[in-house]
Amino acid sequence: MATVLALTASGCVTVHGELEVVPAATRTEAAEALTAFTDAYNAADKAFDPALDAGRVTGALGAINQAGLKSRSVTSPGGNPAHRPLRLTDARFAIPKKAGWPRWFVADTDSNRDTDSGADDTRWVLVFVRNGPEQLWEVAYLQILPAGGVPKFRTDQEGWAEPVAPDSTALAVAPKDLSEEYTSYLQTGKPAHFAAGPHTSAWREERAQIAKRPGLATQYVDQPLDTADYAPLGLTTQDGGALVFFATRFYDRQVAAKGYRPKVSPEVRALMTGEVTSTLTKEWVSSQAVLVKPAGAESDQVTIVARLQGVIAATGS
Repeated sequence: MATVLALTASGCVTVHGELEVVPAATRTEAAEALTAFTDAYNAADKAFDPALDAGRVTGALGAINQAGLKSRSVTSPGGNPAHRPLRLTDARFAIPKKAGWPRWFVADTDSNRDTDSGADDTRWVLVFVRNGPEQLWEVAYLQILPAGGVPKFRTDQEGWAEPVAPDSTALAVAPKDLSEEYTSYLQTGKPAHFAAGPHTSAWREERAQIAKRPGLATQYVDQPLDTADYAPLGLTTQDGGALVFFATRFYDRQVAAKGYRPKVSPEVRALMTGEVTSTLTKEWVSSQAVLVKPAGAESDQVTIVARLQGVIAATGS
């Protein structure tokens, strides 16, 4: 799947001969895509079979979802004994207008995975993408936000949302730079325009503490992941900022002292190649949802409001 945001930069792109700026989907099409995703997700979760929803996920969510199902198919080959069908209701669609393909939209939904009260009330926010008229709608990003944490999007008179260009100068940080800058921040603490919180300053502190455990050295390597299926996607919010989804990849490498070996969970072992004698390296894909302030903001230009990550491979040596 091609980079999505890159096609919005000029506002009008010729792809398959299409020049007209139109909504990415009708609201009926968006609702049908949400139903199709939910049905496939439930079938795959019940059987622990990644093939059953492989055609409905892509990008960061696809990597995390498929690896998780592959692992569980090994640890629980009979399927999911605790399966409870996911229900996504009260869907609110933010559908941008654009020319050509790929096209995409956001679905802000209520799920049956919370209590719908107090701090436990959450919304499942899914980003659907499609690369051509013959292809299926697939979910590239999924984030779970507090019920009041989904911002209001800027819309035109007909209710269509406004996409953000990857190199937008209207924002404090352009979406195309977020993946690279976030990985740099995790490694060095710079650039400093990420607001403090559980996915920034607290995560750096947690990593530093883990690295110092007696008998086990842990190193982290972070890499940007921002092309093709992993392209950043953003919508303009009413305050002139944006809600942007982007992805990264990171590795954690655990090296045990002589006479010891890193512990391997059954879920990780199911994805592992090689055998652990002294070293375990896990590869993760992480997806983030961030609020980016308008250009001119002097501090906390980027706030990470949600993060979803999962191990997609492991190597023992």
